[in-house]
Amino acid sequence: MDWYWWIGAALLLVVVEVVTLDLVLIMFAGGAIAAGIASALGLGLVGQIVVFGVVSTLLLLALRPWLLKYLRQREPLVETGAAALPGRVGTVVSEVGETGGRIKLLGEVWTARSLGAVTFSPGTDVRVVRIEGATAVVDAVEAPHSSPGAPPVL
Repeated sequence: MDWYWWIGAALLLVVVEVVTLDLVLIMFAGGAIAAGIASALGLGLVGQIVVFGVVSTLLLLALRPWLLKYLRQREPLVETGAAALPGRVGTVVSEVGETGGRIKLLGEVWTARSLGAVTFSPGTDVRVVRIEGATAVVDAVEAPHSSPGAPPVL
């Protein structure tokens, strides 16, 4: 088989790998490149297939687990948008009760409602428990010493 067929197969495998991101097809692409080199050096078809199989297997068994481990040990993604708001502290702008109100949170005014049958007056600090749609569900701020892992007040 001519070397350019192997290189073409490798390119096709790389393109499909970009879609799957499994790091399997890229290992077969490496085997195809090695088989292409073997073909260019004059090795017969059986030898090319053996080179393809051996190199692909070695890459799958040796390189892929290491790459997966490396890629998975990176730092976790930073929460952004509404997912980053639970645990944050905001200030009540207009009275917040079970039916609604407004708070200022990270420089923006949000609609809010209290978690229970509590009413918070303007100027009171509240902690966001969760976000429901475009509404922050809030509760009273605990004493600083009782929540050491809470995000800082901004």
